[in-house]
Amino acid sequence: METLTNNFEKKKKLPPISIILSGVFLLIIITWVIFPSVFAPNALALDIKNTKLPAGSEGHLLGTDALGRDVAKMLIAGSSSAMIGPVCIAAGSLIIGLLLGSIAGWFGGFLDKIISAYADLTLSMPSLLLAIVAAAIIGGGYWINVLVMIVLYSPFDIRLVRSAVIQQKSKPYIESTRMFRLNSFRILAVHIFPNIAMVVMVNFFLNIAYGLMSMSSLSFLGLGVGPKEADWGRQIADGRELLTQNPAVALSAGIVIILTAVSINLIGSYLLERSGVDE
Repeated sequence: METLTNNFEKKKKLPPISIILSGVFLLIIITWVIFPSVFAPNALALDIKNTKLPAGSEGHLLGTDALGRDVAKMLIAGSSSAMIGPVCIAAGSLIIGLLLGSIAGWFGGFLDKIISAYADLTLSMPSLLLAIVAAAIIGGGYWINVLVMIVLYSPFDIRLVRSAVIQQKSKPYIESTRMFRLNSFRILAVHIFPNIAMVVMVNFFLNIAYGLMSMSSLSFLGLGVGPKEADWGRQIADGRELLTQNPAVALSAGIVIILTAVSINLIGSYLLERSGVDE
């Protein structure tokens, strides 16, 4: 009874202020991603007469860049390319991880050896360096980088799901489903997946944060979005030459990237803690 009461009180407890602030911040970012034209109309419009204006200039909260584009509007417009790619990376990696990890963990044997070998081989590769090489050979581009990152991130999900499935399939409730001769797909989908969903979801959050850092790094190197598009990583690269005239060009994008990644990690960790999976 005491344990049940403690769990109930734990679930009633309000989230820490850091989690609330992280949630509010991510909600703002999501709003920017969905409605960029509402909050930043004509973000890419050039104004050659007002280039390199410092932050706080009239009509420009964060000043302008070398092409006269409003930095605040560029920051909002760049949220789409900065976040959509990482979410696709995390989702694609999750799908591959669930499929291959479940097969490896449930069936074992030869299939497990092949899938585990693929995961180990891919994990040994430097993801960012391989993405740069792929961009140079294939021709680069935003979505090529996303596809490369999905392949390189999937081994983490594969190993996580495989381990979770192996842990679950030895439990009594799974043995009872086998007695009823349920097929493997139904056991995995109905009985095992709900019990590993929270761990997988937390890893999904982490992959979004890692994907954000990777895609921003590639954009910084000029291997992401095109030169005429808005992106946080490219904004940092463009702002390097303006650190003396308007440091807000680079600093604002860098700060938003860090805050977004930290917020995602904090919320992911909080969800895992609240789920009681680690207890």
